[in-house]
Amino acid sequence: MSQADAMLKRLPNDIGGLPAGPVRPVDHVLEPWEKRCHALADVLDFHKIINTEEKRRGVAALGAELDNVLSYYERWIAAFANILFQKGILTPEELAVKMQQVEARWACDVGA
Repeated sequence: MSQADAMLKRLPNDIGGLPAGPVRPVDHVLEPWEKRCHALADVLDFHKIINTEEKRRGVAALGAELDNVLSYYERWIAAFANILFQKGILTPEELAVKMQQVEARWACDVGA
């Protein structure tokens, strides 16, 4: 199998069998935004908007470059956004407006 064939058959997060160093598990307390992201996944699944398989495919579709720079929950968020865009439930413009509102609210909270 050529390297190109192997790359086509292996998704970015499919790293099983590849050379790697030792696994160093690290436990950490989830940040509030990470907990909200997980809750959002549950809500989207409960309401049959995005299911677990769609989320998995959405994360894999981000590609190796983003897979290597985004954290676990950042990949979820990017996948959710892309899927919601594809389904016509949310537009990039609507997301941008909401992000600006949250950023402004956060700036006020931090400055208070």
